[in-house]
Amino acid sequence: MLACYAEAIGELPQYPTTCFSRSPIVIPMWAHYAYNHNGFVIEFSEEAIREEFPETRFDNVAYKDGPAHDFSDLVGRVLHIAKPRYTYFLQGAVVNAAYFTKSTCWTYEQERRMVVGDEDVRVSGDLMLMNIPGACVSSIICGARATLKTKIALKEVAKRFSADFYELRIGRTSAVPYLVDSKEKAHLFSDTEIVPSKNSCASCSEPIEEDEEECAWCQITDETKRTVAIKNPYRIIDHYGGLEKYIAGMQAIGRAARKKK
Repeated sequence: MLACYAEAIGELPQYPTTCFSRSPIVIPMWAHYAYNHNGFVIEFSEEAIREEFPETRFDNVAYKDGPAHDFSDLVGRVLHIAKPRYTYFLQGAVVNAAYFTKSTCWTYEQERRMVVGDEDVRVSGDLMLMNIPGACVSSIICGARATLKTKIALKEVAKRFSADFYELRIGRTSAVPYLVDSKEKAHLFSDTEIVPSKNSCASCSEPIEEDEEECAWCQITDETKRTVAIKNPYRIIDHYGGLEKYIAGMQAIGRAARKKK
């Protein structure tokens, strides 16, 4: 059966493939692929791409640490019944598993892939490039650390493509990043789309509960800061020049305690 499988499959066809993420707010993706938040993300419309390239296939990647499918039944049919349709079905199933399956360690990417034909791409040196019309661009999102120069340039590109423009923001109240548009209106990524936030902080724009005007951090006044600073014991010890000695003493106590264990 293994020999039959190898004979039926041969070498897997190498279709041009592009990998995307289903979410624009995955922090590791910004770190790995957008120059640690200094770069940008482009959102594409699958419907618009399909209109230009009807044979394009999109699908989500399935994350598994073992075989994604059991092909033994199909291989048995190919081996013992030998009808060509079973070889056709087996090849299609294996190609699908090969192109849309990855190990679970990559789950955070939320990957979605686009597979096209050789006729849809052009070769430039070592690269395979695909020309996508500007109308396929839905939005451009610049990173939280993007420079002002980068932001201005991306806004101009978004305007030229009639696409939305957003900035990624990493707030202090929630661990979930959010987006703001050109008018500083906050947006959230919900399931599959970017939607306006129902309520946001009047000072920093971070999305907050509807019954609040400002987030907890922006509600801190200068008077409150002075009050807690006066009560900070480290400041008191440092005022009398004993902070370094105090910390060294506490570290010595910690080392002694660890030795006893």
